[in-house]
Amino acid sequence: KIVYINFVEGKTLEPDHDDQRFIVDAWMAAKFKLNVPKYLVTAAVTVEKLAKGQLKKAILVVPNKPPLTPQDVVGVLQSRGWEATIVKAADSPIPLVDVNPKGILKCVDGRGSDNKAMAGPKMLGGVYGIANCRGIKTTAELGDICKEVKAAGHVPSVHGDESGIMGCGFCKLWVTDGFADAGLGIEKPNFSAQEGADAVKAAGGVIENHYGAHAEKIVYINFVEGKTLEPD
Repeated sequence: KIVYINFVEGKTLEPDHDDQRFIVDAWMAAKFKLNVPKYLVTAAVTVEKLAKGQLKKAILVVPNKPPLTPQDVVGVLQSRGWEATIVKAADSPIPLVDVNPKGILKCVDGRGSDNKAMAGPKMLGGVYGIANCRGIKTTAELGDICKEVKAAGHVPSVHGDESGIMGCGFCKLWVTDGFADAGLGIEKPNFSAQEGADAVKAAGGVIENHYGAHAEKIVYINFVEGKTLEPD
């Protein structure tokens, strides 16, 4: 009566003669490095032919937290009025470079910097992007995140600019409760921008300083693991 297409790796469903269903473990196609879309279309065609077109109902079983796809991100951005396109790594207008463990895990800010180790990964506000998403409140927790980042092979950082340590727009939004109206459940931490920077430095992180006015024209969202883009 139905086709189950299962994406949960290492799991399957059992058939039942008294309540019959077609079962397609899609993750097995990926395991054997098959063309997954082609395999699933072949499965659909098989069912259509065997059931003579009478069965066209499917349930897709996915992990509790299915992986985010670039198409998902495009949909979210377009729903907010953005223009968004997908390009392959080889076609990126800005070349991708290997992530260098000596490069700082830095903010997404595209301005000039006093730190030239630009081949590290880019996250909102540097390590603040991790802290904010986890909902941490204290500088002790922030310090622990810096240790975690270092253990993962990266150099933790946050930044200010010529105006001071509040020159990081993401940090400023976070510590002044600027996300309160976003509907994301983001609460401000119990520390100031300066206290946060001091905690990062004490944990062995880098305090970067940006200069100049913002003039970014585009946002690059990179899904290529182990690669990054460098600001200019």
